[in-house]
Amino acid sequence: MMSGPPRTLAALVCGLIFGLGLAVSGMMNPAKVIGFLDVAGDWDPTLIFVMGGALLVTIPAYRVILARRRPVLAGGFSLPTKKNLDAPLIVGSALFGIGWGLVGFCPGPAVAAIGTGFPAVLGFVAAMIAGMALHSWVSGERPARTSSPPDAAPNPRASGTGL
Repeated sequence: MMSGPPRTLAALVCGLIFGLGLAVSGMMNPAKVIGFLDVAGDWDPTLIFVMGGALLVTIPAYRVILARRRPVLAGGFSLPTKKNLDAPLIVGSALFGIGWGLVGFCPGPAVAAIGTGFPAVLGFVAAMIAGMALHSWVSGERPARTSSPPDAAPNPRASGTGL
């Protein structure tokens, strides 16, 4: 498992590529995102191609990656364990969708847009961080662990039964 500076450098490069993709695709432009979400008005369908392209890469890659014993840069996979739809998930999803529709930002593009220095972006990111902190405080939940220890058990989804 890679650790220290090489892992940090790999994360930086991946983040830069992700941010560049968000910028080139228009996902960092709230007006474009709101135009995409406004299906009853002046709809801009161009982001369908961004989402479709992402799915064309992600679906097969996800299967290949999960067939590995562990990720390249971590000791283990961090996969969701809940299988049921519950009230917190539904309410959280609704709040996410409402916020996305109102301001045209979701977390990834908002963080990528911090570099613009626009007050609306900085305000959104500050509100997002405050919301996450409030949720942690109210729910008493700790942030999820992002990787398993190096001696973690083999990936149980490697059988190909996932996705």
